[in-house]
Amino acid sequence: MQMKLKITAAAALAVAAGVAMGQDVQVVKIGHVAPMSGGQAHYGKDNNNGALMAVEELNAQNIVIGGKKIKFELQSEDDAADPKQGTAVAQKLCDSKVAGVVGHLNSGTTIPASKVYNDCGIPHITGAATNPNLTKPGYKTTYRIIANDNALGAGLAAHAYSTLKLKSVAIIDDRTAYGQGVAEVFKKTALAHGMTVVDEQFTNDKATDFMSILTSIKAKKPDAIFFGGMDPQAGPMLRQMEQLGLTTTKYYGGDGICTAEVAKLAGGAKTLENVICAEGGASLEKMPGGTAWKAKYDKKFPGQFQVYSPYTYDATFVLVDAMKRANSTDPKVYTAKLIETNYKGVTGTIAFEPNGELKNPSMTLSVYKAGKKTAL
Repeated sequence: MQMKLKITAAAALAVAAGVAMGQDVQVVKIGHVAPMSGGQAHYGKDNNNGALMAVEELNAQNIVIGGKKIKFELQSEDDAADPKQGTAVAQKLCDSKVAGVVGHLNSGTTIPASKVYNDCGIPHITGAATNPNLTKPGYKTTYRIIANDNALGAGLAAHAYSTLKLKSVAIIDDRTAYGQGVAEVFKKTALAHGMTVVDEQFTNDKATDFMSILTSIKAKKPDAIFFGGMDPQAGPMLRQMEQLGLTTTKYYGGDGICTAEVAKLAGGAKTLENVICAEGGASLEKMPGGTAWKAKYDKKFPGQFQVYSPYTYDATFVLVDAMKRANSTDPKVYTAKLIETNYKGVTGTIAFEPNGELKNPSMTLSVYKAGKKTAL
């Protein structure tokens, strides 16, 4: 009897081992796109880090979907913040048959890429592109998990008028979809509050010399300057404002300038203390899992944190959450589950409006004290 029991137990173990070894491992690729080269590479690397962290943690969970053990792989691509490269990379990800995409960073690359993803039936989630036009076509493959420029631009204009009681503003934008979009919302809201727009100037997202623009603005004596653009331009602009004596002029901007890097790029200019910037979402300290997540991030990627990596981290988990609920990694099957998302992430609870926008987005205003970004 005892011998029989031993044989039975051994047979059971052999069967179990056979099942474990026989279980198929399916590699599922998730794409990530951001500028990994050029002046905005620090944003791109930060975003990529967030998605990479998520993939590593998901793989540690030994997830089984459709009866197969899933191994996720991140396919990272560089769009160099260039719209043409953005669509080329989007097509490359379609051809690679990735299951979903996290990205892009810039509105100017995300908007044209969204059509490519829609046409090939692959969902993408951005945690950084904020132009409201992204969701206007109504693609069932486009999702955003951060507040859009309607919230950011309006919030900044309301702060300028209601909190600081400013009367006049000059506006500069970098002519990108993001910069123009957020500047337009700020202008519209400022005018509605009765503020005067004394000047409007334009630059581009490669420029570093703003002396002629700022000299023209200085003559109009605005209480504030609003800049629609990114930190590689904001940093030098703040230095040049100091050189021209614009040391009491407030400097407003959206999430594109709301980084740790802008303090370095401003090179010690006192004008950094006049910056008021807005980003979608709560501050890290107020995010449900923000503080613990940031400690984990800093240990893995010391000194690389910028703004959006908690969102790319959550976006990766949201894609996989939909796959699990659909019991399929096939975009044709699981994409329909994204709209039903109710995911408790690091950045907050993520649920979507019918057009793919985040429900109940929050926003944080920040200033710079002693060179460090500080939430108001």
